[in-house]
Amino acid sequence: MSGELILEIGTEEIPAGFVQVALKAMERILADLLSQYRIGITGEIRTLGTPRRLTVAAFGLDKSQSHRKTEKIGPPAAKAFDENGKPNKMAEGFAKGQGVRVEDLVRMKTDKGEYLAVVIEDKGKPTVELLPEIIERLIGEIPFKKSMRWMELDVRFGRPVHWILALFDGGVIPVSFGNVKSGDKTRGHRFMAPEEIAVKDFKDYLEKLEKASVICDPEERKRIIEDGVNEVAKSFGGVPLPDQGLIDEVVYLVEYPVAVGGSFPKEYLKLPKDVLVTSMRSHQRYFSVVDKVGKLLPHFITVSNTKAKDNDVVSRGNERVLVARLEDAKFYFEEDVKVPLRERVEDLKGVVFHSKLGTSYEKVMRFRELSGWLAERLLAEKKEAVMEAAYLAKADLDTGMVQEFPSLQGKIGREYALRDGVAPEIADAVYEHYLPVGARDEIPRGEIGTIVSLSDKMDTICGFFGVGMTPTGTADPYALRRSVIAIINIILGKDIRLSLLNFIDKSIEILDGKATRGREELKDDVIDFFRGRLAVLLEDSGYPQDVVDAVLTVSIDDLVLVKKRAEAVAEWKNRPEFSDLATSIKRVGNIIKGKDLEGEAGDVDEKLLEKGAEGDLFKKLAEVEKDVEALVTEENYKEAVGELLKLKAPVDAFFDDVMVMDENPEVRKNRLSLLNRIKSLFVNICDFQKIEQEK
Repeated sequence: MSGELILEIGTEEIPAGFVQVALKAMERILADLLSQYRIGITGEIRTLGTPRRLTVAAFGLDKSQSHRKTEKIGPPAAKAFDENGKPNKMAEGFAKGQGVRVEDLVRMKTDKGEYLAVVIEDKGKPTVELLPEIIERLIGEIPFKKSMRWMELDVRFGRPVHWILALFDGGVIPVSFGNVKSGDKTRGHRFMAPEEIAVKDFKDYLEKLEKASVICDPEERKRIIEDGVNEVAKSFGGVPLPDQGLIDEVVYLVEYPVAVGGSFPKEYLKLPKDVLVTSMRSHQRYFSVVDKVGKLLPHFITVSNTKAKDNDVVSRGNERVLVARLEDAKFYFEEDVKVPLRERVEDLKGVVFHSKLGTSYEKVMRFRELSGWLAERLLAEKKEAVMEAAYLAKADLDTGMVQEFPSLQGKIGREYALRDGVAPEIADAVYEHYLPVGARDEIPRGEIGTIVSLSDKMDTICGFFGVGMTPTGTADPYALRRSVIAIINIILGKDIRLSLLNFIDKSIEILDGKATRGREELKDDVIDFFRGRLAVLLEDSGYPQDVVDAVLTVSIDDLVLVKKRAEAVAEWKNRPEFSDLATSIKRVGNIIKGKDLEGEAGDVDEKLLEKGAEGDLFKKLAEVEKDVEALVTEENYKEAVGELLKLKAPVDAFFDDVMVMDENPEVRKNRLSLLNRIKSLFVNICDFQKIEQEK
């Protein structure tokens, strides 16, 4: 395909977590730049990458920018010429400012009359002339969690850049970055084929790299890794322990994946499963092997980046390393179990949670009290168990195992609690209170773990907000957004009926002097933070933005009801009758907006109502109010909206026949009261002022 662009940035090994983010960004940035430079594309943009190279290719680029005609409007024609019809200084100044001659100006008719104008035609430059600037901008805009400088160059990148391959239809695009200039050469595998390789197009690029022991396509590497790991596990009479996260990481650790198996002494199987799996995974990136029922086998699988002459040599080397790791884990485990978990809680007084929020012990005491408060409302019969689980929740932070393997927090706490004879549901809560870790991870299954998880996370949110350490932009060092999302997902996922506002209020109260901000201001900020995250989650779930805004404006106190109201409004929104109703209710809101309703409007006085449209509206409103209130009590918001639709016709008739702002102050007050009562009824569902009309 003509119009083929290929860019490869060759580097020292980039951390696995950086590569995928960089590749996604490269695709987006290139698409944006092509649009900015008016370069059309009929094919796809594709990204490939390994630890040593970031590649983006685009197919079907236009050979030149699209033609562009721009019009610049100048002064009114009547003022730009003298009485003899000659251009005056106003016309001459406009022409000079646009870089054209006066005779190049044209007259253009507009809504405001005839004006002087200049029409500038840009036929566009050849794409090949624009690509150097585009590529250099692309390289400079690739985001990395951490960038670095090298030598004394005035550039930054994820890792030092060693070569740049930049071709357009086989020709080199002259680009420079730091001290590296582009060419038509890539490089093969660092150890198996380190020589430079000249390429002429994308197909040639992939074929030659594969011959040079580089599988550039991440999806192809992933397939090879999965097949290889499965095959080795099968040879051990087992299957790999499912670990998609590890597979995704290993994909970006190697260029030429080769799965190699190994074994370790069976005596280490006496250690808890989580300890063994974490020892293999966290430092060595080894895959664990299990039998058909999920029991660990004394084997592991590693993915090498080279094809060895003798895999047995590779296996023995990895086995020696793993045994050393397992011996360390065994030592920490045996030392840890000498001290009961409950006795470790006091030691948390020496562990700083945060300089402004005290020790981990203080944090435990805070969310333990909050857990008790929550248990009284949700799980009164198990309040003691909840308090015990909260007390033990962070005790494993003082263990050698967690200090060596931080990812075991909670998991090893559960193990130690069970060994101490703690009830299983309390021990499970010690682990589950950390859940969910990510936005799509599982939420706590147990009731006790659910309450402790909610309380721990709420204390974290209110605590950091209380000392002014709130997320800014993309910076969220204490993962407060994640904590809010976790609370929302738990409440919605388990259909928990809870006053979020009271929950926040109680957490702030328990902070007991740690907060440096005013209580009401702090509470308002935390509520707004929840509202913002909830809006994102609802929109991501498919609810229209205007529906989300309309629902959240009313209340976010009961998250289950918020979702029910959003479901009802979203379901009705696309119906013509709902759109008409929204228009009518917006008119109600617009009339009473800004009015001092407390001073000017009270209860509706039936004696002041006129017969006809006004009386009919009041009568219908009384009927609908009764039905809507009953349906809202039953939380049947869908039917409640259907009842509200019955007000559409009488409201419209009222506006057609009645003057709301009557000269008689008592009549005016009564009519405003009537409209305010209508608005108050609708607010049971959402703020209809925010609903956008369907076009």
